[in-house]
Amino acid sequence: MGLNKEQIAKRIAQEMKDGMYVNLGIGIPTLVSNYVPEGIEIMLQSENGILGMGPYPEEKDIDADLINAGKETVTLLKGGVYFDSAESFGMIRAGKVDLTVLGAMEVSENGDIANWKIPGKMVKGMGGAMDLVASAKNIIVAMQHTNPKGESKLLPSCTLPLTGVGCVKKIVSDLGVFDVTADGFVCLEYAPGVTIDEIKAKTAGKLRIADDVKEMVF
Repeated sequence: MGLNKEQIAKRIAQEMKDGMYVNLGIGIPTLVSNYVPEGIEIMLQSENGILGMGPYPEEKDIDADLINAGKETVTLLKGGVYFDSAESFGMIRAGKVDLTVLGAMEVSENGDIANWKIPGKMVKGMGGAMDLVASAKNIIVAMQHTNPKGESKLLPSCTLPLTGVGCVKKIVSDLGVFDVTADGFVCLEYAPGVTIDEIKAKTAGKLRIADDVKEMVF
């Protein structure tokens, strides 16, 4: 069956380390804020100018003026601060973000990412993704393993316009967890109900199964 969006986010949250400064992209990545493990304190940064975001608000706590870069309402933790987007991107470009989590339309076996444009379709702009993938110390992609046609999104090389080159370190898809290495994708974990043969069949890029591969645990 594979993972749903919340389960992908929950697995990515396990990658959080105490004291990290983290940026969460639009879509599945924003859900990660709801699953940060107990005892772990991180600072969530939003490129529109927030440091110290909390989880999504309950309806009674919604503040329409407090939004993230995806125009979704968010909460602010104690000690959180606001600043303008120029200050925010200065922070990003200076390498102050330890981890960024992004969605993707395609990832290549050498870590290239395409997530901002499909030719012929109108987009509002590239957003902050290019700055984030060029500057963050670690990049994890949250994505569906295949597109709506059933075609692999983990490819030998990207076919869509690139957002960044050789930058992705890890992928959590609905089928499993993968490191991106010099030798291609390495499957570390498989989702409950998913077989290794299914992962092999749905991965177009170079793939190796780790010797200690295991079922994902939440």
